[in-house]
Amino acid sequence: MVTPPENKKRRPRWGASLRSNFLTGLIIIAPISLTAWLMWSVVGWIDSRVWAIVPDTYQPHRYIQTLFNIQLNDQVDIRGVGLIVFLIFTLVIGWLGKGFFGRSLLRYAEGLVERMPVVRSVYGGVKQIAETVFNQKNNSFDKACLIEYPRKGIWAIGFIATKARGEVTKHAPKNDELVSVFVPTTPNPTSGFMLFLPSKDIKELSMSVEEAAKLVISAGLVYPNEKV
Repeated sequence: MVTPPENKKRRPRWGASLRSNFLTGLIIIAPISLTAWLMWSVVGWIDSRVWAIVPDTYQPHRYIQTLFNIQLNDQVDIRGVGLIVFLIFTLVIGWLGKGFFGRSLLRYAEGLVERMPVVRSVYGGVKQIAETVFNQKNNSFDKACLIEYPRKGIWAIGFIATKARGEVTKHAPKNDELVSVFVPTTPNPTSGFMLFLPSKDIKELSMSVEEAAKLVISAGLVYPNEKV
């Protein structure tokens, strides 16, 4: 009688182990590297815009030459200084804008802009958008939702913007109100569609706006943890 051979445990191949370690390393390195690169690029972009309007006398490399008494042939890229200057400048402008002198000067400047046909349209639109987005008391885009779009039975993630106002409200169904919803595209959520929907057709989600944005950007791969 022939005895069957013993089942030997297969040892994992060294190639599979290397592949697993490599993928694990990518999962760790990729988010850190992309975040660092994005922050570095954004700060550099702000610096380049700030220093482009600053006279050469006040450039950082000039101060380094004076402080250390050295001669630099090329400009020194001190990343982040322009961002600090921009933040300080914005804070000062905001502080001045709250005062009587600042408000008077702003009204005078806006009066001049109103006399320019094309400029006043651009300025008015940008100002209205900025006031809506940066208004501290505004609750726009603070909730994620599900809507049936582009047809019944197909669901899309959207962000509740605000309740409809003005002429749009005249077309609202009876005993209901229209709500503006922004439906982003994947993987670029900065573009999308603005829809006016009855409030009864909107299903609010418990996930935060940040979690919903991650879901959209990842094309449905990154889901938020379920809340107990």
